[in-house]
Amino acid sequence: MTSSFITEALAVMGHPHLDFWFDFGSTYSYPASQRIEPLARAAGVTVRYRPFMLGAIFKRQGWDTSPFNIYPAKGRYMWRDLERVCTGLGLPLVPPEPFPQNSLLAARVATAAADQPWVGNYCNAIFREEFAARRRIDDPAVVQSVIERFSSDSRVFLERAETPEVKAQLRQETELADRIGIFGSPTFVARDGEIFWGNDRLETALDWAGAVSTKKATSED
Repeated sequence: MTSSFITEALAVMGHPHLDFWFDFGSTYSYPASQRIEPLARAAGVTVRYRPFMLGAIFKRQGWDTSPFNIYPAKGRYMWRDLERVCTGLGLPLVPPEPFPQNSLLAARVATAAADQPWVGNYCNAIFREEFAARRRIDDPAVVQSVIERFSSDSRVFLERAETPEVKAQLRQETELADRIGIFGSPTFVARDGEIFWGNDRLETALDWAGAVSTKKATSED
């Protein structure tokens, strides 16, 4: 995985990159998270992980929970569709209980670790804990067990996640997501601001990210 700082440096040099905006509680972000790295490597695109709190955006729309809970028929369809998607990808799926999970702690840790080379691995593992193992991602012990796979400083990152600075940073990321027009998860944003919503738009987003960088490099020659 590439840290956000390295990603920003690559962006300055014209290297293709794509921002992956997600909420850990999002169902379709689970398969997207498991697909994005191999597809991005094949496309020559670097991924930047951008966790945000989708619930805050939902509240501004008048929703106090996931629309999949508010509209039962939509929820039933989503779970069946997600089952088909995961089966096709060979991914296990065990719907979390409750749904949606409280993703605040997991997102704060990802924010605290944004400059770490393992942050992408951490994010993808959290999704597997939630949607493949039905573990509670609001449980500090679960989150710590994931961090420990990639870092010997798990307590440091858990403590950093509770600092005012990291809390403010995650709020700012959520506000930025709202300002640029993100309304769901997963959302992919290319360097020119083009937005792609949904797991099924991942390939298109990667193609676009590569094309944007090619056009920019050509225009600068």
